[in-house]
Amino acid sequence: MTNAQRLSRDARHALREGPAAIARRQRARLAEIVTYARAHSPYFRHLYREVPKQADDPALLPITDKKTLMAHFDEWVTDPEVTLEKAEAFISDPARVGEPFLGRYLLTTTSGTSGLRGVFLSDEQCIAVGNAVGGRVRAKLGISQIIRLMRGMGRNAIVTAPGGHFSTVASAARFRRDHPRLAWMLREFSIHQPLPELVAGLNRYNPSSLAGFSSMLGVLAREQEAGRLRIHPGLVLAGGEGLTEENRARIAGAFHAQVRSAYAATECSFLAYGCPHDWLHVNSDWALLEPVDADCRPVPAGQPSHTVLLTNLANRVQPILRYNLGDNVLVRPDPCPCGSPLPAVRVQGRTAELLIFPRDDGEEIAISPMAFGTLLDRVPGIEQFQLVQSMPTELRIRLKVAHGTDPDSIWHTVHDTLIGLLAEHQAGHITLVRADEPPEQSPGGKFRRIIPLPQP
Repeated sequence: MTNAQRLSRDARHALREGPAAIARRQRARLAEIVTYARAHSPYFRHLYREVPKQADDPALLPITDKKTLMAHFDEWVTDPEVTLEKAEAFISDPARVGEPFLGRYLLTTTSGTSGLRGVFLSDEQCIAVGNAVGGRVRAKLGISQIIRLMRGMGRNAIVTAPGGHFSTVASAARFRRDHPRLAWMLREFSIHQPLPELVAGLNRYNPSSLAGFSSMLGVLAREQEAGRLRIHPGLVLAGGEGLTEENRARIAGAFHAQVRSAYAATECSFLAYGCPHDWLHVNSDWALLEPVDADCRPVPAGQPSHTVLLTNLANRVQPILRYNLGDNVLVRPDPCPCGSPLPAVRVQGRTAELLIFPRDDGEEIAISPMAFGTLLDRVPGIEQFQLVQSMPTELRIRLKVAHGTDPDSIWHTVHDTLIGLLAEHQAGHITLVRADEPPEQSPGGKFRRIIPLPQP
């Protein structure tokens, strides 16, 4: 039995054996990865000098965050051949997206809401675990959905932001590199292209499954309802943003498909998957989520958290242990009606709305917030940005630029980038305003990068 088969079998058995067995796996794997991190990561060896041996209780471990870990990158990783300098050189070459870093790791980047770019590695074990727990979602599909997946010949469409070493893009590129004969099974479609072109491309490909940002899937559902989009996926997977009940219903009705949401982070791509009852079930046999308040004290089930601490139990090359992810979550206090033994959560801090702009003919133009974010993430010199739809046809641009950079030059780059994006979506009439004020925090202490105009 291969390692992949063993992991898939264990993932199935964990669900059948129930919560107690899942908790045993979690405790054992936590103790293992703490031991490994202490032995192979100079940073964690120092951080855990007061932590008892064989620690299987997360409360015994100090809290970590992206800013601190990135500042100690070379000491954080457990492979001495990995350095931030090598990683940055790799990232600078767009042709290497999805190529194994140092011949053995998947390298991905993210900026996150803080504007601080993170560089993350996944080893083979981590990737295999993601595939194993992902199989649990496919196992729950009904007969009609399976038939449609078969009719589509396994074609999978991902509507995403192309370019860069973002997790979705890099993972897809890795699949095509590793399986060139199966490259036709996975195709990416850019959220940056005009909607008619996106619709035409999806119609030609006719995928059996469709994945993308939740808000963009809502836009495509409108196109399907209007008859311009004519695809019949058996499964629609929504991620990147919170999936509202209204949007789920619209997507399911338009495509007559099962809709599943996903909760993922670059730090842990297999964090949680949704059920038909609109709850996300954490793969707690391989991931640990701790909802906490502003002082990092545990928050009881049924109450929203200020943030959440993430522990990835599968990744050894770059340990993610009690890592402040920055999301606000609520844990379901009672068993989920779907019957899953995995803990159920709702993510409240990642919900993003469409930016909707009016047209002169009375119609509307809807653009995913991710379309703006993924473009501005690539502009050098920006520490933080915030786009505020202050009027129906006006966007106010708040920027915080890095020390020593030219604010005027960065503004012109941002302006030209956004003008180009809006023009591609037939929204060239939108006015961009350079704000004097910097990005502002929400009452909960987070920075919302995209703030749409409140809808009536």
